[in-house]
Amino acid sequence: MPGSIGGSYRSLGGSGGDVYRATTTVATSSANAASNSSSTVLDTVKKAFNFVSTSSSASQKDERLIDSKQQQHLLQIRTDSANTNTCRKMPTSGVAEEAALLGTMPSDSMDDIELKNIQLQFPSARSLSRDDSSACEEIVSTDHGPIVVAIQGSRNKPAILTYHDLGLNYISSFQAFFNYIDMRALLENFCVYHVNAPGQEEGAQSFNEDYVYPTMDELATQLECVLAKFGLKQFIGFGVGAGANILARFALTNPNKVSALCLINCVSTQAGWIEWGYQKLNARHLRSKGMTQGVLDYLMWHHFGRNTEERNHDLVQVYKSYFERNVNATNLALFIDSYVRRTDLNIQREMDLTKKKEGMTLGMPVINITGSYSPHMDDTVTLNGRLDPTNSSWMKISDCGMVLEEQPGKVSEAFRLFLQGEGYAIQVGRRPSKISTAPSFEVAPLSPTKMAQFRKASIEELLKSKFSTGQWPTSAIHITENPISAVVC
Repeated sequence: MPGSIGGSYRSLGGSGGDVYRATTTVATSSANAASNSSSTVLDTVKKAFNFVSTSSSASQKDERLIDSKQQQHLLQIRTDSANTNTCRKMPTSGVAEEAALLGTMPSDSMDDIELKNIQLQFPSARSLSRDDSSACEEIVSTDHGPIVVAIQGSRNKPAILTYHDLGLNYISSFQAFFNYIDMRALLENFCVYHVNAPGQEEGAQSFNEDYVYPTMDELATQLECVLAKFGLKQFIGFGVGAGANILARFALTNPNKVSALCLINCVSTQAGWIEWGYQKLNARHLRSKGMTQGVLDYLMWHHFGRNTEERNHDLVQVYKSYFERNVNATNLALFIDSYVRRTDLNIQREMDLTKKKEGMTLGMPVINITGSYSPHMDDTVTLNGRLDPTNSSWMKISDCGMVLEEQPGKVSEAFRLFLQGEGYAIQVGRRPSKISTAPSFEVAPLSPTKMAQFRKASIEELLKSKFSTGQWPTSAIHITENPISAVVC
């Protein structure tokens, strides 16, 4: 930098003033030494008084000179900077740079922000309501009180009889599955009879304290009243959990009235000590406190298995809300007591060909289905080991626990192929024989071409109704494809 007279430095602003005043003099010549010595002492005294003086004429001049120097220096180094704090030089180290950046942040505005709570909201893809069902409900009188049976389809078609699991009814267990697009095609060929356990239907009144709930065997006996009410001679059973156990009991005592069975998460043994303890505690809480969190967690584990939140948030939320609002706690406690006091089915696989007819097992075709996350998978394996391997099959569906809700496409495909194997895929055009007393049905084919045509017709009908009326039809189609998982094998 250019030096000034007397050994000091001049400002870059062009004012010509000295920025740093010299405290010592440069010896130039012996002639000027004497004259400069007196002036040096005088200047030193003046500097001392100016440093402590309250008059700020010199200090203001210094500040202006320093500011102009620093501003011009910063502008020369960072001409593209938008920083308003131009009086501060950029730190050279990383720690200093971070401290400088944090110092320039508006800390006052950040003090007003405080995180107090986090709440998760899961959207409900659909609801479980009686208004969405196209079934017609009828009351059937039995020896142990009336039960509600919902009929879906034409009554002159072959019958499929369903039975639900604990905490559910025909709406929450089968409504979405039988309204799945592939299962709606089956309704053209079958009539579905949804049987509800006593007191488990929506809006059911609580039983009196002196009411004795039927046992599992007595619940199976009630199905005879259903068959007599609607004039059914045979049916295809479709049961889940406790309902599958009831249908299996009925099939053992009435093998001629059951043509085939589709059992999902079926348990063939009696309850163990751990299950007995949990279910007794749940029944006690349901009677005294209603639907507690412990009972709710057990029901979710019973139907979905573990880690339900990681698989289907919306489906879990729908069923949690349903268990809390739409389940009669008193009646459910009675149903749980009856299920936990169940007896063993006492069936076994007979390997001797000469004794198969005398063996105690299910003689009709059986498809045994479970999910890979289901807590009842081992029970289905036990049941499969007690069935005849020539007329039974075991199927495990991956990535699901509640198979009807999480994988409806795979279950409908398996059920359709199972019915085709029983002869329902062939259209019978011959006349019934006069000698044969068995009922003859004319069933439309269920080939993949037939299913594809039905899907196409359903979509075209939906689009036609939408564009003609200006809105989506709500009376013709109540539930379209299951929005939770529309996967078709």
